[in-house]
Amino acid sequence: MKRYEIQTNPFRVPTGDDKLILEHFGMASINAGEFSLARMVAPAGWSEPYQVPEFDEFTLMLSGRKRIEVDGDTVEVGAGESIWIKAGARVRYANPFNEPAEYISLCVPAFTPDRVNREGS
Repeated sequence: MKRYEIQTNPFRVPTGDDKLILEHFGMASINAGEFSLARMVAPAGWSEPYQVPEFDEFTLMLSGRKRIEVDGDTVEVGAGESIWIKAGARVRYANPFNEPAEYISLCVPAFTPDRVNREGS
């Protein structure tokens, strides 16, 4: 039995906007619920509604910047920086800048649409 898996064809998560989400491992790609790992690209000017996720989300910025509102605080993270947003936080992600933001996201447990709890959904 192989004790590794190489992902060469990540699942493109439909977003309804121009944000790119390529899930390498998680519920959508391999039906694994313990965690999800995705490469994301948020285009310039992108934002999404507030949410209160039922998972911890770790973000490692590869390029560009993101503005994140967390429980009333506003922070910015840029290339080479990372942030840990804990489950239950009210959070909103945005890229109001003039360049795309590329990053890696790790969610524990795995991201699923029903665990995001987007406001207005």
